[in-house]
Amino acid sequence: MYDVVIGVDDNKQRAVSCVRAAADLPGDASEKRITLIHSFTDNPSGASATQLGSVREATEILEEHGIDVRVTESSGDPADQILDAAEKEDADLIVVSGRKRSPTGKALFGSVTQSVILSADRPVMVAGDVN
Repeated sequence: MYDVVIGVDDNKQRAVSCVRAAADLPGDASEKRITLIHSFTDNPSGASATQLGSVREATEILEEHGIDVRVTESSGDPADQILDAAEKEDADLIVVSGRKRSPTGKALFGSVTQSVILSADRPVMVAGDVN
């Protein structure tokens, strides 16, 4: 079994990029188990991760491929939550999405992807660089 944790934000394109990369990993669908995690930093309406379009679309794609998928949600710093989920699931791989940002944007706002890459104790795959 190949356990993968994918960090999913609100952006459908980034979510699709990540799940397609994970679905394309070597091996049969039955050999893969994927955990999608969305970390809420602000959730005044009390939404569930499964209500987000990005999470729903990612789940549908994985299910169409016959891959075992589960959705988890948390609150707090997204990078920390992705890393915690990877540890909890004893993931073989973390998948996150890259996006184009200026050096100033990275310095001012940080980067979840960068934090995950620098702090992970397991392999991290960065899926396609989309908007």
